Amino acid sequence: MSDTSETLRRKIASAGDLQSVVRTMKALAASSIGQYEKSVRSLADYYRAVELGLSACFREHRPVSTADEHAGSAKTHAIRAIVFGSDQGLVGQFNDVIADYAIQALAALPGKAQVWAVGERVHARLAEAGVAPIGLFAVPNSVQAIAPLVAQLQIESETQRHASGNTSLWVFHNRPKAGALYDPVSQRLLPLDTQWQRNLANIGWPSGNLPEVMGPRTRTLRALIREYLFISLFRACAESLASENASRLAAMQRADKNINDLLNSLHGEFNQLRQSSIDEELFDVISGFDALGGSDLL
Repeated sequence: MSDTSETLRRKIASAGDLQSVVRTMKALAASSIGQYEKSVRSLADYYRAVELGLSACFREHRPVSTADEHAGSAKTHAIRAIVFGSDQGLVGQFNDVIADYAIQALAALPGKAQVWAVGERVHARLAEAGVAPIGLFAVPNSVQAIAPLVAQLQIESETQRHASGNTSLWVFHNRPKAGALYDPVSQRLLPLDTQWQRNLANIGWPSGNLPEVMGPRTRTLRALIREYLFISLFRACAESLASENASRLAAMQRADKNINDLLNSLHGEFNQLRQSSIDEELFDVISGFDALGGSDLL
C-alpha cells in the first residue's frame, strides 16, 4: 500500500526529530572525548613525578624479590582482572571487542580468573561467554566521577589480595587512537616484581644531582606505589571513556548519514506524490472543461 501525503509528512517529521536527537548525541560525545583525553594528558606529568620517586627509592636500595616471586611455581597466582566497558549502548562493537580480548588473554593465563566488570554491557557480554564477573561497577559519567570509582576498585582489589595472598591484578580496556578508533589493551598491575623494580631504578634522572629519599623509605615507597596504582587505574578508565565516546560518535555519524539518506528519499517521494496529485487535478479540470463543451467556446 502506497503512502499518502499525510503519512509521508509524519515520517519526515519523525525522521527530523530523530536526527535532532542524533546530532545532540554527536555533540555530547565529541565534547566528552575532549575532556577525557585532556584528563589523560594531565596525568602524564604526575605519573612522571611518581615514576621518578619510585626510581629514587629503588636506586638507593637493590630491588627485593617479592613473596609472590619466592613462591615460584609452587603456588599458582590467584588472577584478578578489571574489564572496563560501557553502561549504555549505541557504541558499536566497543564492548564486544574488549570482552573478547579479555577472555582470550585470561584463557592463556594459568588458573581461573575472577573478574570485575565496569559497565553493564560488558558485564552481560562476559557472562554470556561463560566468564561470570564477581562484581559490577557503574561507569563514571564525568571526569570527576573517575576518582571515586578508582578508590572503590583499589579497596576491592586490596581486600581480595589480603584474602587470597598470592594475587595478580590485570586491567583490560580500550585505548583511543587517531580517526575515532580504538585498540584493546591490557596491563598487569600486580605483583610488582623484581624486573619492574629494576626498570624503574634504571630510569635516567633529569638533572645531574641524584635524589635522596627523606624519611622512612618503606612509608615513602608504599605511598608512591599507591599513587602508581591509582594513576594506572585512573588512566585506564579515562582512556576507556574516551574510546567509548569515540565509538558512540562514529555510530552517531553513521546514523546521521542514514537519516539524511532517508529524508532525501522521503522528500523525493513526497514531491513526486504531490506532483502526481497536481497533475490529476489539472487533468480533472481539463476533462471537466472538455465535457462542458469548453473547446467550442474558445
